[in-house]
Amino acid sequence: MGRPNLKTLYLYRHAKSSWKDPTLADFERPLKGRGRRAAKSMAAYMAEHRLVPDIIVCSPAVRTRETLGTLRKTLGGDIPAHIDETLYMASAAELLRQVHHLDDGLASAMLVGHNPGLQDLALRLTGGGKPESRYRMRSKFPTAALAVLTCPGRKWRAIKPDGATLKAFVCPRDFD
Repeated sequence: MGRPNLKTLYLYRHAKSSWKDPTLADFERPLKGRGRRAAKSMAAYMAEHRLVPDIIVCSPAVRTRETLGTLRKTLGGDIPAHIDETLYMASAAELLRQVHHLDDGLASAMLVGHNPGLQDLALRLTGGGKPESRYRMRSKFPTAALAVLTCPGRKWRAIKPDGATLKAFVCPRDFD
C-alpha cells in the first residue's frame, strides 16, 4: 500500500491553565477545572467525528501533557505520543520544522502546543477553507481550540505556506 496523497495536520492548543499558584513557573502550570472540562469536551468531539491522529507530538509543559492525557484517555491510549522539548513556546517556523520531520508514512499528526506559535502556523499554512472558519481562527485561537488542516502531497516536508485547507476550526465554546 502506498503513502496517502493527503496529509491531515491537527493543531491543538492546550486547555486553560491555572494561575492559582503564583510561585509556579509557566512551564509547571497545570490545567484549571474549566480547562479539564474543555479538554474532555474537545476529546469527545474528536472521537465523535473520528478525528484521530496517527501520532501526537506534545510540548513538555504540564498543561500540554495534561491535555494530551485527556485526549489519549478518550481517543485511545494506543495513539503514539511523543513529548518534544522544542514545542514548548515554539514559533511557527519551529513548529513547521517539526511537521517537516514527521514520518511520511503517517497520514495524520497532531501538535499539542502553545500560542502564538500554533495560531501563527495555522494562519501561515492555510490558503483555503471556509472563510468564516478562517476569520474565526485569525481573530482568536483560544485555549483548547483545534484547527484541522488538510495538505496535499505524500511528504510532510512538502507542506508550504498557503498550501493547506482549513477543514475545521473548533473551540470549546462551540459546545456551550
